[in-house]
Amino acid sequence: MVGQSPLDPSESRTAVLLEPFVHQVGGHVSMMKYDEHTVCKPLVSQELSFYESLPLAMRQFTPQYKGIVSVYLRKDSLGNLTLLASPSLQAENCGRLDNALGDASVTIWHKRKWAASTGTGTEHTLVKWSHTQLTKTFKDSCPGKMLLRPDLQYHTDSLLEDANGNQPERKSYNPWGLHCHRQHLNRMSSKHNENKLHQFLLLENVVSKYNYPCILDLKMGTRQHGDDASEEKKARQIKKCEQSTSASLGVRICGMQVYQPDTGHFLCKDKYYGRKLSPEGFKQTLRQFLCNGNHLRTDLLEPIILQLKALLSVIRRQSSYRFYSSSLLIIYDGQEPKENTAPLDNHLHFQKTNCAPPHGSHHSRVDVRMIDFAHTTFKGSKCNHTTYDGPDHGYIFGLENLIKILQNISEGK
Repeated sequence: MVGQSPLDPSESRTAVLLEPFVHQVGGHVSMMKYDEHTVCKPLVSQELSFYESLPLAMRQFTPQYKGIVSVYLRKDSLGNLTLLASPSLQAENCGRLDNALGDASVTIWHKRKWAASTGTGTEHTLVKWSHTQLTKTFKDSCPGKMLLRPDLQYHTDSLLEDANGNQPERKSYNPWGLHCHRQHLNRMSSKHNENKLHQFLLLENVVSKYNYPCILDLKMGTRQHGDDASEEKKARQIKKCEQSTSASLGVRICGMQVYQPDTGHFLCKDKYYGRKLSPEGFKQTLRQFLCNGNHLRTDLLEPIILQLKALLSVIRRQSSYRFYSSSLLIIYDGQEPKENTAPLDNHLHFQKTNCAPPHGSHHSRVDVRMIDFAHTTFKGSKCNHTTYDGPDHGYIFGLENLIKILQNISEGK
């Protein structure tokens, strides 16, 4: 292009190779790992509007918004796809970046987690990778299996049911994130040419501080369709709510992973499992989420309940907000504090989970976070078409029932 300024070396030679986020347990949009403390997802203007005008009281319950990054889709001659992110990349530079990747090496901020006999750690190095190396790494990572740690492999077999309608449960890592990632890459490849830049939101990785993140993804509220939904999608979402605990409880399970120390694997459930649950089944699965295979983590109940009550108080004060199709994450570390690993009380058992509460009342670190705001609407939103009065009563209904069920579990009911 005549008059075009030369591509800055920092733009053409430095990029971040996006990796699938292995702890994504729900949703349909692919979450990508940008660095140890940051994830990214495709930008939706309505979600960006929410983060840009986020009420102060809600910030402790949402991921930190870190900005926007440009993402470049690269396809080689064999059809292998890679995603590269660059905060400073401009649209007119796509062709030159493509050439830089095709005929030379590119500097990738390479992140590798490792495990040794003495423990775990993370090393960060700037590495020169040729395009052949990038392609091989991505090919090795996505179509087959990916090593996040040498001692834990990420298997990609899906959560399909067997002939008896049962879902396989124990995985080294939850396969849902890779399932979403593959679908997203295919959509990007089929809908857009290679020179198109995609905008992604950069968000806090809310599970980065946990060694073995146990995650429950809950779809909140009695209504899931946004104001912009087509009549067909609206009918489909209404039917899903009516046939699940969204209608009866205002909350349904959208995904789950629970670390099982005895096996070193995660017990996983997906959104299709969650849709089938009755209110009693929802309660039993919630109890299962709090069980490590040996005992119920009673130390988690009070801090989770306290955080949910604090969130409930905040939501009640947010007039005009409607959090349609948003989710709530409950997170804790599957690696128990030492004071929680005392001998079990064998006289108390819980139905279906066979879990007994341990001694000790240590309050483990837990987290409660709202996510996914692509269909959230509020007064003053740039994408707002309908203005509502008062708080989101469907969301409040779900929170109240969730708190009530957890209190019953705490009381042994």
